[in-house]
Amino acid sequence: MTERKRTPWVVGVSGASGTPYAAAVLRGLLAAGESVDLVVSRASRLTLLDETGIAFRDAHWRGDLAEWLGRGADGKPGTFRDVPLDGVRYWGAGDLAAGPSSGSYAVKGMLIVPASTACVAGVALGLSKDLLQRAASVTLKERRRLVVAVRETPLNGQTLKHLVALDEAGAVVLPASPAFYAGATHIQDLVDFVAGRVLDAAGVPHRLYRRWEGELGGSRTQV
Repeated sequence: MTERKRTPWVVGVSGASGTPYAAAVLRGLLAAGESVDLVVSRASRLTLLDETGIAFRDAHWRGDLAEWLGRGADGKPGTFRDVPLDGVRYWGAGDLAAGPSSGSYAVKGMLIVPASTACVAGVALGLSKDLLQRAASVTLKERRRLVVAVRETPLNGQTLKHLVALDEAGAVVLPASPAFYAGATHIQDLVDFVAGRVLDAAGVPHRLYRRWEGELGGSRTQV
């Protein structure tokens, strides 16, 4: 029997606040049986340390990732157990010879969660200053799906222009904007809504939030 070719989603984590969003997207992809190529920017390591207390290290990425994905959005360890990591491959942010830096490397697309305004600018301008930006540029030039979950407020005019440029280049611009009609009762519900919308944009099935069904008050009647 011929082994099925691995075709991953590239997940880029930039330095914006919102590392729980990235964790929820990663858990959703892995739960759906998807493979993941993970790129964690240098700036995002500082944010991850500040928001979770986890020091993400290249040499210990698997253990650090397991600890990160196990935490809930409230920072409580062990909220999510036995998250499968077999489908994850990690690339250092400074490795510009990595697989995702080339258009000939087969991937389904790329999700940047969360996306800082600096990351947005770098991708929109084609700077490719690190692997995250390079992989995003490759995704656009190869006409693959790129979802940019921008996490910043307020947005100035220059960033808005960069977001328009990304939209015109074919990216899906998806602000990390939680909704409340799904009946959120916990911070994790709000995080999962945004993660679910990212997965929707990628066409990956999930059950992270209650979908709108045209019934007013539905969020108050769910059990």
